[in-house]
Amino acid sequence: TDAAASPPFARRLYCEVALILRPDVRAPQRPMAAENVFWTEAAEVVRLFPTFVWKCQLRPEVHRPIDAAIRNRLDEMRRHLPPLDRGVAWQSGHALHKLEELRGLLGCIDAAVDAVLAFLRVSNLEVSITGCWANVNAPGAAHGMHAHPNNFLSGVYYVQVQDGGNTINFHDPRAQTAVIRPPVTELTAYNTDQVVVAVSTGTLIIFPAWLLHSVDANASGETRVSVSFNVMFSAFTAALSQPLWGEE
Repeated sequence: TDAAASPPFARRLYCEVALILRPDVRAPQRPMAAENVFWTEAAEVVRLFPTFVWKCQLRPEVHRPIDAAIRNRLDEMRRHLPPLDRGVAWQSGHALHKLEELRGLLGCIDAAVDAVLAFLRVSNLEVSITGCWANVNAPGAAHGMHAHPNNFLSGVYYVQVQDGGNTINFHDPRAQTAVIRPPVTELTAYNTDQVVVAVSTGTLIIFPAWLLHSVDANASGETRVSVSFNVMFSAFTAALSQPLWGEE
């Protein structure tokens, strides 16, 4: 058989078989992609099960009074507590959504959650905030990787952040992707295991409660303040969705 006169696929098959039968025969180099363009009209990447993080920035005239009210309330809560040492974080109780001072923030969260549910094409089901707490991170303080069980959505509002303490990390929840991690020429959404999202004072983000996330050590010289919350369908909240840690 004249392999050179055969179609490309048959020629490659012939060479591969010949290499097995006669290992002393040098295999031809793989043809360039341009030589094989005839076998397809078009190619596409089909995105399967994409993960979303919803992010918005409150207008200054909206977030400034909200931030001031939250900071004042936290100062009152921590009045009799010692200042945070470097590397130490403090969390409030998880019932801040019941406080009058957070009414302005809750209105923004409600509107944001409605937008997220509409984006996800979720039926018109009633939802509730099941927990809401403040995070105060001194310089050097971090928060390890975690998720928020027994809820549908989670979110964070940033009361006070600075350069060096203005990111949140989201981690690939598919553990099996770590089995093989070949070197890559460039990090993209299709080959990375972590996405870093930049935030600023007044940023509100919402994401699936199961999505693993973490916070790097606060590398700024000032305290980082945020308010986290969980959201669940109201029919489930009475028994399953309240935080499993701490007190109200």
